[in-house]
Amino acid sequence: MIVGYARCSSVSQSLDIQLDHLADAGCEKVFAEKVSGRSTKDRVELMHAMDFVREGDTLVVTRLDRLARSVADLHRIIETLNEKKVAFRCLNQSGVDTSSSTGKLMLAVLGAVAQFENDIRRERQTEGIAKAKAEGRYRGRKATIDPARVKELRETGLGPAAIARQLGIGRASVYRALAA
Repeated sequence: MIVGYARCSSVSQSLDIQLDHLADAGCEKVFAEKVSGRSTKDRVELMHAMDFVREGDTLVVTRLDRLARSVADLHRIIETLNEKKVAFRCLNQSGVDTSSSTGKLMLAVLGAVAQFENDIRRERQTEGIAKAKAEGRYRGRKATIDPARVKELRETGLGPAAIARQLGIGRASVYRALAA
């Protein structure tokens, strides 16, 4: 059986294109979800797909980043599929097909490249933030808590929990404001 898996990161995105491609690839059953791919922990439909596939099946995705964002996650998923004797195929990276040795090599290379790109993006983002801070253009998020108001409420005799409830903030935030 050919089983498809589709994922997009947010509810505002559409799965339609992925679902069309998976149907064109002959998927008889498709699992789809709208959830971040950063981790496999909260991806319920991925877990359902992994539980559903049986020996001789093929799990199909449109792109590798729909399945995993890190090489470690990718290898864990592929290892689980291998243990179940389930093949894996990626439509947009056509060389990725774990039923062949070349496909396994392509999977490893593309997974490593994807992780490298993600690491480079993070480094650039961190460098950009550091530069903006040095130039005084990055000040972080605007304060949502008025420390003076917290101290004022404390002086009236309210405890940290009561202050937190009244201001709609966390108790830890009250303690930080009082310490400042």
